[in-house]
Amino acid sequence: MNRNGSRRKSDASAQSNRETDVALAQEVEDVSSKERPAQRYLDAQRLVTVLLCLLFAVMYLDRINISAAAAPLKAYFALSNTQMGVIFSAFSWAYLGSVIFGGWGARKYGAKLTLVICVAIVGVGTIATGLASGLITLFLARLVVGMGEGPAFPAATQAMRNWYPPHRFGYIQGITHSASRLGAALAPPIVAGVILWSGWRTAFIVCGAAALLWCVAWWIIFRDDPREHPGVKHGTIEGLSVSLPDKRAQIPFLHITRRMCSVTVVMFAYGWTYWVFVSWLPLYFVNQHHTDLKNSALLTSALFLAGLVGNTVGGIISDRILKSTGRNRLARCSVILVSLLGAATLIAPTMFFDDLRIVICLLAGAMFFLELTIAPMYAIPMDISKEYAGLGSAYIIMGVGLSGIVSPVVFGWLIDLTGNWNVPFATGVGILIAGAAAVTWLRPDLPLLVNADVPAGGTGTH
Repeated sequence: MNRNGSRRKSDASAQSNRETDVALAQEVEDVSSKERPAQRYLDAQRLVTVLLCLLFAVMYLDRINISAAAAPLKAYFALSNTQMGVIFSAFSWAYLGSVIFGGWGARKYGAKLTLVICVAIVGVGTIATGLASGLITLFLARLVVGMGEGPAFPAATQAMRNWYPPHRFGYIQGITHSASRLGAALAPPIVAGVILWSGWRTAFIVCGAAALLWCVAWWIIFRDDPREHPGVKHGTIEGLSVSLPDKRAQIPFLHITRRMCSVTVVMFAYGWTYWVFVSWLPLYFVNQHHTDLKNSALLTSALFLAGLVGNTVGGIISDRILKSTGRNRLARCSVILVSLLGAATLIAPTMFFDDLRIVICLLAGAMFFLELTIAPMYAIPMDISKEYAGLGSAYIIMGVGLSGIVSPVVFGWLIDLTGNWNVPFATGVGILIAGAAAVTWLRPDLPLLVNADVPAGGTGTH
């Protein structure tokens, strides 16, 4: 009897142990099943990050190639400095006129479709630049490039807003804009190399083809909703706040304009010097310091590499300040202020040195500080709105676009008028200081409360 009871207790204990083992195994399986979507999400996010970095690099390759090819273009068509300035500015006219459609398109139709259309236009316009026959066709081709590139960055910003949590807004803006500067740094030697190999027309065709190839990869891989990506299970992804496309959405343009106009002012000041670097540096080195095409391309690339580092550093510093203090305004505005003042401080001495080594060091430092602005500035519309992050970033680009229309032309005109390359640099220093003063108007700490501030029927929030 005691022996049978003992056996029954032993069997019950074994059964209990087996049930415990099954329960533990099930618990491990449940934990694993919870961890796998997160891991897949990280993989998908990295893939999207790579695509966005490639986008920014290709866009800047197609933007910068005209300045890298400026010397042979100018000689081939017998253009003056003023005419070259007009061609440089053609991009910005269309860039400025089309930029608002990127945020609008991403809000209504999603970043996937919007970016494919935009980048395809850039590719076609770049190829058309290589087929140009004179001043007018060059101007028109650059208009097409600007028409495609203007909306691309607001659409990309909306994609980032859906795919990344708030504490990484500065990081993703910084690393993608660093990729754009990598494209800008690679453009001069790539274009110069292709020109020496097969002529300037081939260089533009190669750059345009790169944009078209990117369109194919984006269409295949990207999803507007990260939860629909093949590497992500359906459900909520922690830390994300997704705003899906809505064709019925009404866009409160006037309200957003009032809210973002201060951003446009600051970015105009940034853009003035930025466009000088983008458009005129190769010719500056050739004419002011008597370098050849190859060396001017390499020197220009070195400066854009300094900007590449500045973009990433600016985003990382801004996010760290935000994480440690929780204060959006301090995190964004302090970095922007240091950026503009630092660039002005380093550009000014270049007017007093003839030694190219010193000038390069100063301009590289100026480019580094100037590019610290970008990540915290583009994080501002992401901070203040989920639905309208892309549209808000359009006002950043408007400031850059406005300065892009004026700055290259004024720079070229001042050189033709005075014969002195220092005069337009001095103008840029003054504008940077004015932009630093305008930083006090920025308010990333105040959310864009569309429902509260716009009458019913004009909110566009769903």
